[in-house]
Amino acid sequence: MAQPETKTVTPGAIALDAVLVIAFFFYLYSLVSPHVPSNNPKWIMIWGGLTAACMSGVFWLCIQMFRVVLRAQREANRK
Repeated sequence: MAQPETKTVTPGAIALDAVLVIAFFFYLYSLVSPHVPSNNPKWIMIWGGLTAACMSGVFWLCIQMFRVVLRAQREANRK
């Protein structure tokens, strides 16, 4: 019989990822919003937010890939 796999996604991991991604979004927004070529605050907020959201999505993917690789390395070291 195969051993049952352990749960890889926990509520704590989801909460940590959410906090990291939200913090990264606000940090990135503060960096990119001054570089939006507009004087209208509405457009600065829209384009700064869209840019930060896109890059935050990539950051989330990086976090997930890091978790997968770290888990695979730990399992390889156990064997």
